[in-house]
Amino acid sequence: MKTLRSHNYYVYILTNRKKTVLYIGVTNNLKTRLYYHKNTDTNSTAFTARYRCFYLIYWEHFDSIIKAIKREKELKGWRREKKENLINNFNPEWEFLNDKID
Repeated sequence: MKTLRSHNYYVYILTNRKKTVLYIGVTNNLKTRLYYHKNTDTNSTAFTARYRCFYLIYWEHFDSIIKAIKREKELKGWRREKKENLINNFNPEWEFLNDKID
């Protein structure tokens, strides 16, 4: 007999310290992913490393990777103003939430 496992996938938005850059990603382990965004190789050319974009300001939880990827693509297609409205509704102060993730 198969047991049901819950799956966790997250679409998340990161910013830099001055909150001028937005990065949208998807992961199955938000805490670990945040660690790797902040602790990149010193020679990394990754977007988040170049722009020092590792402060979590928004996330959504999904139980399906297909739904999470679909949502990630949707958000990436939005204009900055619409992304900011989404963040403002979730996190009006744009507080850095990295330490609030379990």
